[in-house]
Amino acid sequence: MVKDELIALLRLQNIPNIGDVTAKKLIAHCGSPSAIFWDRKQRLQRIDGVGAFVLRHLFDKAHLEAAEQEFEYIANQGIEYTYFMDKDYPAYLKHCLDSPILLFKRGKIDLDGRRIISVVGTRNITSYGMSFCESFIEEIAPLDPIIVSGYAYGVDICIQKAAIKHGLQTIGCLAHGLNQCYPKVHSVYGADVEKNGGFLTEFWSTSNPERENFLRRNRVIAGISEATVVIESAEKGGSLVTAEIANGYNRDVFAVPGRVHDKYSTGCHNLIKQQKAHMLTSASDLIYMLGWELGDKKPQSIQKQLFVEMDTTEKAIYDHLQKTGKQLLDAIALDCNLPVFKTSSTLLNMEMKGVIRPLPGKLFEAI
Repeated sequence: MVKDELIALLRLQNIPNIGDVTAKKLIAHCGSPSAIFWDRKQRLQRIDGVGAFVLRHLFDKAHLEAAEQEFEYIANQGIEYTYFMDKDYPAYLKHCLDSPILLFKRGKIDLDGRRIISVVGTRNITSYGMSFCESFIEEIAPLDPIIVSGYAYGVDICIQKAAIKHGLQTIGCLAHGLNQCYPKVHSVYGADVEKNGGFLTEFWSTSNPERENFLRRNRVIAGISEATVVIESAEKGGSLVTAEIANGYNRDVFAVPGRVHDKYSTGCHNLIKQQKAHMLTSASDLIYMLGWELGDKKPQSIQKQLFVEMDTTEKAIYDHLQKTGKQLLDAIALDCNLPVFKTSSTLLNMEMKGVIRPLPGKLFEAI
């Protein structure tokens, strides 16, 4: 990415009341991040969500100066980054409307074609939670998934240490810039995480680990993966927020049950009772629900369905599934440029015709 485009993206990130959704609308309308700042205000005002307040800050030179300073830090420190339209931007996260327009990264992160799951839970992990983290990772290790968490106290660091122990790639999603570590005591694990994955954040070097940043960080944890696992949680907590976000993204959520009166199992029990999460008693439950035991079977050729007729929309979806393999409904709708409701009804018709099949984990594949 050229300097002007990166500075324009940083400038967008720094402007109050311009969230990622509005930023993406601006980029789509103008054609590129830098083109936004050369466009006329009258044209920009036609965009939904862009009013007088946004425009007043959009051309404020203070945000340009801040962006230029952060650019210098990125350049001097050799910070890697990925734009939401880049090929290496996390694929699952790309399908979330409010995903960050820009992510900064450090380490040896490789998401290409990989199975990814997020694991969250209480900071006050019990011996039961520690034991489950270890057994879960040990059981799922042969499938070589990437383990994503928040690098915080408790379940986060426990699951990431277990992933490293079993040779799995792990990613810590941070609520601050890459120039610091929170909590500081976890700095001793930083090198091991970077050797076996790395760190991701949308926050600048000037960002501190403030409460609202953790809430924003949670959507990255929920959106980057195929499913989210809650190992232990009290009645309220950040891990439940992450689970709610994952449900909003139409991702599978799993919760580990505990004893009826255990304080740090209450949140998990509520998720299960409210049908917001599948019960998870071992890794085999997740493996089954996500269809991972199916392996990498290739879809059968459509030529075996000689007498099946498909309309233009059905053929477009079928060809897409033949090319990409198993896909989520939302991903199919986005990639085929179709409304979700139409995609859903079309997939049902195609299932009745016997040319696609639904899979555990809310996936579909061509036959």
